[in-house]
Amino acid sequence: MSNSAMMSVSSLNTKIKSLLESTFMHILVEGEVSSATYHTSGHLYFSIKDKESSLKCVMFKSSVSKLKFRVEAGQHIVVNGSISVYTPKGEYQLYALDIEPFGQGALALAYEQLKAKLQEKGYFDPTTKKPIPKIINSLALVTAKDSAALHDMLKIIEKRWPLLDITIVDTLVQGDNAPEQIAKAIRYADKQNIDVIVVARGGGSKEDLWAYNSEIVADALHFAATPTVSAIGHEIDVMISDFVADLRAPTPSAAMEMILPDKFEILQILANYLDDIKRFFEHQSALKTKILSEIYQNLILNSPTNKMKTISAKYEQVIIDLKNIIDFKLSSIQNLPIDITNSLKNFTTHRLVQKEQILNDTRNQLLSLDPRKRVVDGWAQVLVDDRLIKLENISIGQKFVLQDKTTKLIAVCEEKSKI
Repeated sequence: MSNSAMMSVSSLNTKIKSLLESTFMHILVEGEVSSATYHTSGHLYFSIKDKESSLKCVMFKSSVSKLKFRVEAGQHIVVNGSISVYTPKGEYQLYALDIEPFGQGALALAYEQLKAKLQEKGYFDPTTKKPIPKIINSLALVTAKDSAALHDMLKIIEKRWPLLDITIVDTLVQGDNAPEQIAKAIRYADKQNIDVIVVARGGGSKEDLWAYNSEIVADALHFAATPTVSAIGHEIDVMISDFVADLRAPTPSAAMEMILPDKFEILQILANYLDDIKRFFEHQSALKTKILSEIYQNLILNSPTNKMKTISAKYEQVIIDLKNIIDFKLSSIQNLPIDITNSLKNFTTHRLVQKEQILNDTRNQLLSLDPRKRVVDGWAQVLVDDRLIKLENISIGQKFVLQDKTTKLIAVCEEKSKI
């Protein structure tokens, strides 16, 4: 055996490495994932297999960060990479640069994976959704400040509810840095003490809208204390953010139509309320006027003046009745015998005395109703709190009123004795 043909293990592994790397560059290999391990370093170590054999693979951190989905055992995938040898162990493996699901787009698979994950965590539970206020006074719009979506939303706001206090939170809406910026913007808006947060973006390709299918944005929406609205793309675009937010709107403009009241409808409602209030007060005014009129009539009917008129009318009627009786009796006496005439005269005289007494009583009753006649000359009424009171009921030091026909005195009892 010639020494010139001998080589070390390392030399052989190095030659094999050089040969394989120059031969198997940028190859596509499809197979089923048999194992997958995400290392703390960020690298991905996995194996793919078919019915006959298996192949070890590794994907470094820089490439793993660009994956749209998570590699898991059982998946049928296509790996784009190069064959190389790990010289210390003499093992060859496939160094992956990119991975795609076999027969399915990476974005579609990533979407379904994240949707299933968040569904299991309860992010889509309708019982956890916060209600959107019926009347919104302040609103945060999380979108690009120069976007057509923002312009459309502001136009609808001006048309429907221009009194709204608007906070525009500018953010990227697409690209690799967009998910982190959108999540940060949502968290910022959540601290501004506003009524609703609207996360909005106009239409675009699946790749353009992908930021709203990210877990970081889903987390920001789920943990926001403020009610949130997801208004991404067009009606046919359904994002993960649509499932997580408290309300999904098909477009940014539709979001404004859905959550904001129409000022013309509000004005009509207020006009109807005003008419109802006006009718109520008119009815109450008429009702109170009627009640006051009835009270006034009762006061007139029961007033001392009215009672005096009634008694005076009765008195005058008694006079008339008495005169008629006398005339009738006198005419009857003239036609009777003398004895009967004398008896009738005596009877008539007796009756006249009785009627005169009734007449005097009625006159005295009438006069007694006149306050000016109630007090005899030389005497005065004693009043406390406008009520008649006996002198014996007045205490020493108590204030009282002495009142006669013309004068009213306020006095204080300084001394008291019985007579």
